[in-house]
Amino acid sequence: MRRRTLLAAPALLASAAALAQVGPPVQQDDVVAPGWRRDILIRWGDRVTFDAPPFDPRRLTPDGASAQFGWDARIAALVVPPASADGVQRLVLAVAHPTVDPRMAFPGGTDRPDVAAMMQGASLLNLERQGGRWIVAEGGFQARRVSATTLCRGPGGAVRGVLAVSGGAATPWNSLLLTEGDATPWLQRLGGLNPGQYGWLVELDPLDPQSIPVKRAAPGRFAKADCAAAVTRDGRAAVFMAEAGEAGYLFRFLSTGPASADDALDSGTLFVARSEGGRLGWAPLPGTGEALAEARSAGGTPFSGIAALSWDTPRSRLLIAGQDGVAEWRGDPAAEAGFLAPLARLLNASAVAATPRGEVLAGTDTQGRVGPAAETLFLDGRPLYGAPRAAGIGGVAVTPDGGTVLTVVRRPGAEPGASFDRPATRWPEFQPGVPPRTALVTLTR
Repeated sequence: MRRRTLLAAPALLASAAALAQVGPPVQQDDVVAPGWRRDILIRWGDRVTFDAPPFDPRRLTPDGASAQFGWDARIAALVVPPASADGVQRLVLAVAHPTVDPRMAFPGGTDRPDVAAMMQGASLLNLERQGGRWIVAEGGFQARRVSATTLCRGPGGAVRGVLAVSGGAATPWNSLLLTEGDATPWLQRLGGLNPGQYGWLVELDPLDPQSIPVKRAAPGRFAKADCAAAVTRDGRAAVFMAEAGEAGYLFRFLSTGPASADDALDSGTLFVARSEGGRLGWAPLPGTGEALAEARSAGGTPFSGIAALSWDTPRSRLLIAGQDGVAEWRGDPAAEAGFLAPLARLLNASAVAATPRGEVLAGTDTQGRVGPAAETLFLDGRPLYGAPRAAGIGGVAVTPDGGTVLTVVRRPGAEPGASFDRPATRWPEFQPGVPPRTALVTLTR
């Protein structure tokens, strides 16, 4: 097995060090760069589907949680639907809900697995442009929740539920991908579930609220941190996937058939990335279903905690964010190899995306460990937004016109030793007795 490597090629880190980024000081409130406005679109417990009850954090129920925005969140994908006849600008935003921490989500810290199972999963939100601002259209047509009880199609037939959704991507063939991460904690917490039904790449139609999610077997079963989708020059589907963990592999799946096919991800070849001398190459795997074992045998390179991937179509590059920084790999999605170049020495990078002009947005998340600087979203190395105390940056997306940045403030106040009744901050309401709440925010010039 090859030695674990830094995210950016070691020989290139000296140049990346000059781009080291530092955010604003930690405080209980958030911070926005001068000239920018921050708006909150939706918070933990707010309504996603039309039948959601009002949020009462001290009287949570499984039915209520199944219709409300989850306790934790990461932006998975931004989908642009066809233009509407009324001329209103609309988007569909997919948000992953990976975790539920009992000490912060429930009064007294007593776990409620039945409620937690419905808090986790994913939310699909309808966004509309009204009065110069983006808002969540409550009860919109595509609005839906995906959770532990959602019926899916999977290898061998019907599968009940998705677990530990960690990220995702919009595809050029008009579908939505969601990545299932490490389901082990959820399997232990919920009990009675078949481990073989989780850890897959999940695909669904984001514009059809009745579509049944499909767990695709060909891209491999393993705990995934995130994915990115592209189309090769010859028209095939390409999906890049990062294994979750402090030292995980980077995979690429290339479909056999065209990307426009409904079953494009049911047949193809899985590759593992190998980093050598500043270049990133791809070794094909036999496809026996044991992706991690095959990756080790093929000499795959373990990377330092890849947390986020994003495909920048205009510049044909894969953006990679992880523990040691942000890097890019350029070339056709099917290329055998290409240079891996550092973009920023940003420790604990958790989010990455490119603006239409090619600027790089990157955010950080240390899972509640509080240092001197706030977890920050940077725009080309400049601090754009500082999260409140103990909160992380949960993904990032940009509207097609480049005018609005969307990000998630995840798990505010959840530092070590904090609890539902004694959080490190009560952002965003700052009301006595009201717990801190994960929130989707927009940043607009």
